[in-house]
Amino acid sequence: MPTRIQAAVAREKGQPWSVEDLELDDPQRDEVLVRVHGTGVCHTDLIARDQLYPIPQPIVGGHEGAGVVERVGEAVRDVSVGDHVVLCNLSCGTCRLCLTGNPSYCLHFAELNFAGTRPDGTQTLRHEDGPVHGSLFGQSSFATHALAKERGVVVVDKELPLDMLGPLGCGIQTGTGAVLNSLQPQAGSRLVVYGAGSVGLSAIMGAKIVGCHPIVAVEPFRNRRGLATELGATHTIDPTDQDPVEAVKDLTGGEGADYSLECVGSADTFRQAVDSITQCGEAAMVGAAPMGTESAIDISSLLFGRRVRGVVEGSSMPQVFIPRLIELWRAGLLPFDRLVEHHRLDQVNDVFRGAFEEGSQLKPVLYM
Repeated sequence: MPTRIQAAVAREKGQPWSVEDLELDDPQRDEVLVRVHGTGVCHTDLIARDQLYPIPQPIVGGHEGAGVVERVGEAVRDVSVGDHVVLCNLSCGTCRLCLTGNPSYCLHFAELNFAGTRPDGTQTLRHEDGPVHGSLFGQSSFATHALAKERGVVVVDKELPLDMLGPLGCGIQTGTGAVLNSLQPQAGSRLVVYGAGSVGLSAIMGAKIVGCHPIVAVEPFRNRRGLATELGATHTIDPTDQDPVEAVKDLTGGEGADYSLECVGSADTFRQAVDSITQCGEAAMVGAAPMGTESAIDISSLLFGRRVRGVVEGSSMPQVFIPRLIELWRAGLLPFDRLVEHHRLDQVNDVFRGAFEEGSQLKPVLYM
């Protein structure tokens, strides 16, 4: 029988989430049914609500879920009922990029994570008035229960605080992975992070683990600059008070940073991130901008060995990287719990205002 759930639904572009009673389909052969304990709120959920990408509506949001497995399909082999799990994005596992260890860049990423249906096109959710799209990032976990493919599940130790782990599935692994997996700076490398939200702060924690110096955070909100300093930034810059490119050059003897990360999704900050790097430096775009956003850069500067790249999900293999992040947290090296605040599912609209309009929240987690 379908499972009766409560879930937060985005029904119209830019309108508040609606918490509704829905029916969730039975798990298919390769799926698991998860009772969700907590789900992180991420900028991609704002993208789904406000249609910055062409994601179908109505849709249940949420893609940083963690919970307990209640049912498994008959083809599931490595996940069992009762397992504690973190949910992550979906990849096909069979394209050439998946097979070469790059599932974050799966050739079918868009349709698997943004189509609002299973890979076979079927719906997983129903309201009494009709179907509701789900399967956002293979889960749609703004809900009391979620369906996920076995490939989109990472089993974790049962002793861990499950209601805190969901953000490892996207925001935390995106920021730390951009440093540890994508840029791979050496100790002593100079790094600047544009945007000290949860992704940027995760990148700063990753840079501290590596031993980067200086680590510069560019962030307009004072509270976020303060936390950036506590988590590893050696310098902070308020971009409303000074030109961040010139400030970065002043901090690096006029050269610029070896690495920069753009974690905002803005054409302007992307240009600043590129302009902040020295010769043979590398700028990485992590923030998700609206479709069609363009930014002009001085292409002659690229002739001097500068590199520009994009990063999705921290270039990670979630089944390997998420356990690694947990061990770093246990060792006291990745205190991502300092970013987390818990809120009830029915507070979802207040949470979105705090996180994306006021800047007062970093990594809200909705508990069920």
